[in-house]
Amino acid sequence: MAEIASTSHDPYAALRLPEYRHFVIGRNISGLGDSMQSVVVGWELYQRTGKAMTLGWVGLIQALPIFLFALHAGHIADTYSRKRIAVLAQAAVCLCTLALAAISTSHAAIPLFYLCLFGTATARAFGNPARGALLPQIVSTGLLSNAISWDTSIRRIAVMSGAALGGWLLAWSHHAASVYLITAACGVASILLLLQISDPIHIKATSEGATWKTLVGGIEYIRHTHIILATITLDLFAVLLGGATTLLPIYASDILRVGPVGLGWLRAAPSAGALVTALSLAHLPGFRFPGRTMLWAVAGFGVATIVFGWSRSVPLSLASLALLGALDMISVVIRQTLVQTLTPNAMRGRVNAVNSVFISSSNEIGGFESGVVAYWTNTVFSVVSGGFGTLVVVALAAIIWPSLLRYQKADSKTD
Repeated sequence: MAEIASTSHDPYAALRLPEYRHFVIGRNISGLGDSMQSVVVGWELYQRTGKAMTLGWVGLIQALPIFLFALHAGHIADTYSRKRIAVLAQAAVCLCTLALAAISTSHAAIPLFYLCLFGTATARAFGNPARGALLPQIVSTGLLSNAISWDTSIRRIAVMSGAALGGWLLAWSHHAASVYLITAACGVASILLLLQISDPIHIKATSEGATWKTLVGGIEYIRHTHIILATITLDLFAVLLGGATTLLPIYASDILRVGPVGLGWLRAAPSAGALVTALSLAHLPGFRFPGRTMLWAVAGFGVATIVFGWSRSVPLSLASLALLGALDMISVVIRQTLVQTLTPNAMRGRVNAVNSVFISSSNEIGGFESGVVAYWTNTVFSVVSGGFGTLVVVALAAIIWPSLLRYQKADSKTD
């Protein structure tokens, strides 16, 4: 792993800012609910259908809005109040979650589940670029890496707790609707905290309406900033191929046989590993060679995916997932820090939107890919082949972008 820079710093600097605390707690309360909902949706759909493709369709349905609306969402985030966009998007997510509760209670048709998930993903397609672009307006550039580390640390606590809590509540209540209602309540709490943040002075990207030039501005910026392009692409294909999480309901039900409570623990394990790593990174200065570190981290991610796919031991499976999450966190912190520090404020909405297309869609499309491969072959082959594919991606990235190996001090240089 790459050497860490030795510069001393205050590890709690970002947390001392009230605005940042409101931002990060609100964002991650909603993440707690999202994690609970994700566990329960996967379990409910698989129990009703018994088909891996049902889980694959969940990924595809949630990826479509990102492709359809991300460029417009980025333009809107660079033109209007980012705080207001984030609040409205979160409110729309709450409404879709309440609809899920009604559908679950009435045992309505499966396509209605997908319709609600599409609505939720559409709201997030507009909300995520706005929230991402809002962060650098709350903290200074020098604190961004620290702020991102704490944000991801707290998010992993939320995701880990939400996954375990969702599985436990489902096993206790035997009714998914109760979990959906709690998820909606988390969304309301997130809105209330967002409203406590003062609306930062906004720099409009343009006074004109949405044109092709303004919409693709984020793509053009990333294309010409090679180090950002390299890290986003590496993360994209690694997550796309290493999508074991989507198939966890099958592992919990048919392979490891641990039930809904065990599914919660399996979903929580990557977040547990990520949490330990994120907390460690928050107390350390940045990586001296972030590109080199990211290559090693993604390679380890692929190996951990392979081990999990072959494992029939619950402890080994949990350990593999925890390691997978820890290595993924290193990649996430490096990528997010580069995107935020190397992008001017007037471009951040559009660049964050493109980043969402790459990263958020890769999670969902990766889930679809895993479901399709599992359907045509089997679950274990789908996971293991994805791990090997990730290793191939790392090798190709090192060849195509040798600058990744040389890049230093992510907060001060571009390729």
